[in-house]
Amino acid sequence: MAQWTSAVGAAQLARLLTSQQERPAPGTRRPPAYRALADGIRLLVLEGRVPVAARLPAERELALALSVSRTTVAAAYEALRTEGFLESRRGAGSWTAVPAGNPLPARGLEPLPPEALGSVIDLGCASLPAPEPWLTRAVQGALEELPPYAHTHGDYPAGLPALRSMIAERYTARGIPTMPEQIMVTTGAMGAMDAICHLFAGRGERVAVESPSYANILQLMREAGARLVPVAMAEGLSGWDLDRWRQVLREAAPRLAYVVADFHNPTGALADEDQRRRLVDAARSAGTVLVADETMTELWLDESLGDAGMPRPVCGFDPAGSTVITVGSASKAFWAGMRIGWVRAAPDVIRSLVAARAYADLGTPVLEQLAVNWLFSTGGWEQAVELRRRQARENRDALVAAVRRELPGWEFEVPRGGLTLWVRAGGLSGSRLAEAGERVGVRVPSGPRFGVDGAFEGYVRLPFTVAGAVADEAASRLSAAARLVETGATGGAEGPRTFVA
Repeated sequence: MAQWTSAVGAAQLARLLTSQQERPAPGTRRPPAYRALADGIRLLVLEGRVPVAARLPAERELALALSVSRTTVAAAYEALRTEGFLESRRGAGSWTAVPAGNPLPARGLEPLPPEALGSVIDLGCASLPAPEPWLTRAVQGALEELPPYAHTHGDYPAGLPALRSMIAERYTARGIPTMPEQIMVTTGAMGAMDAICHLFAGRGERVAVESPSYANILQLMREAGARLVPVAMAEGLSGWDLDRWRQVLREAAPRLAYVVADFHNPTGALADEDQRRRLVDAARSAGTVLVADETMTELWLDESLGDAGMPRPVCGFDPAGSTVITVGSASKAFWAGMRIGWVRAAPDVIRSLVAARAYADLGTPVLEQLAVNWLFSTGGWEQAVELRRRQARENRDALVAAVRRELPGWEFEVPRGGLTLWVRAGGLSGSRLAEAGERVGVRVPSGPRFGVDGAFEGYVRLPFTVAGAVADEAASRLSAAARLVETGATGGAEGPRTFVA
């Protein structure tokens, strides 16, 4: 069950139901009105547009909003209860649920070991190989800078002073004046989020999260004991639904909120400046600390977003860092093996995070910090990221073309940046597709991993990590997995074909 009960008003539910209606194909019989209503609510739950454990309007209220009879609504609610998508208690109302057997997210996303990649195309991890020669040059530059640090104890809980200053200068250059005292270097973005959650969101605290959201962060928060409050994304790639955010911040009063404004993982959505400003204002009014994950910020793929075409950073609407905490990382824009992240916040927040670090990892590896500092200070970072953009753009275009050719019934919008494609899998179960994919040699994460309490069963996430012939083969194997799911095959599937790029 979801860990916080929201309320969906009759007018709001009517709008959501109307927005998803499709005209029936010629010759297709319309289902009874109660069945159409039940199917519509069930789909809203499975797609995460209505959270699990959301209280639905009373039968009479919804009947008035939809201009149908109360009997129709009562029959729809009864059908949903029978199917496990609704729970009711006399005097308490009815709220959404998922059936007991519906797959729930149980873990994050782990990359396959390199030795397993010969026969399997891994679409589970949204990471690319290192942008050489920049990794090698950065490590060589770091080794040249290492001797003075080798004569010290090597523990820098807040990060190397030189790197903190360099990161602060980069924020200042983006129009957000920043002091080194506002920066803490961490072991990747996950290390940053772990520290923030332990400081602000102790066991039992509410944390508002986008729905869907990044699977590994959701799992980190679950294991920290947070009570996750899902907030559905706006339709398509248009960013956030600010009405829903204001409602959740007002009614749930979460201690923390986690958002990805730039090329959201997994949907690829890009929030505009007005959405950013309004969300910061709403968080400030609610007393909620807003964590903005910027790990994808530099991975814009459409040329129109270059040369200052990107929206202003979320922290630009709270430059002092009293409401917004920003998390950045080298792992997506550069290389996942470069486990360097950082936090930008008010100096007092940074001091608290640093103090708490004594009980966690003490500090971040010096050599890797020196390597990132070398990239920043020499201009190597910009050249490496430009190479990364070219790779991701080519991969995106190849994967999109291959999926459209092999799986024309699958639906998605092409994001303008980031590393992921969020795909509605033609009415198939994402969990069953993931299972079938393992059997035919393609690894793909199912939608429920990115939701709270079993939403997004009809989705899969496809990262831009393969190109050319490999992208074609990945789509072909996904098509084979889809056929297995469609036919209900449970055994005797052909093993993975060996594929050499």
